[in-house]
Amino acid sequence: MSVSLYDISIPVLVRGLRTLSKLLDKGEAHAREQGLDPAALIGARLFEDMLPLSSQVQLASDAAKGCVARLAGIEIPSFPDNEQSFAELQERIAKTIAFAESVDVAKFEGSETRTVSLPLRSGPIEFTGLGYVTNFALPNFYFHVTTAYDIMRHKGVPLSKLHYLNLR
Repeated sequence: MSVSLYDISIPVLVRGLRTLSKLLDKGEAHAREQGLDPAALIGARLFEDMLPLSSQVQLASDAAKGCVARLAGIEIPSFPDNEQSFAELQERIAKTIAFAESVDVAKFEGSETRTVSLPLRSGPIEFTGLGYVTNFALPNFYFHVTTAYDIMRHKGVPLSKLHYLNLR
């Protein structure tokens, strides 16, 4: 049995987004149980020069939809970064999952060798589809999911490694 680039990327991203959604559920529940303002958790940062929880969710969403679109050779949908509540962050995750699951698997055929160009401030960087997934897209996605997890742990949300692995 062969494994396609689709198999090692899109279902992995969708699972990660579902995990992120569950982590946010735990964060919101914790804030309410502790009588805390949920907006304070959404705006929380690990360090003052780092982006807040809301941005980590937005960037995980951007990483996932960007990966899907670049591999499928289609336009990346634009979602404004204006979420200010847990419900709005959950809606963004749901839209990202819906987009990922809506793209025909056939669009990913040959994506292993397709050139993926990323515009960076320092100039564009090019990858093969495989290199893009393994060296940029998945590490970048998981950086933001992990940072969201870490922000919530830092603020006392009772999460464990099993929550991060979506085994609870």
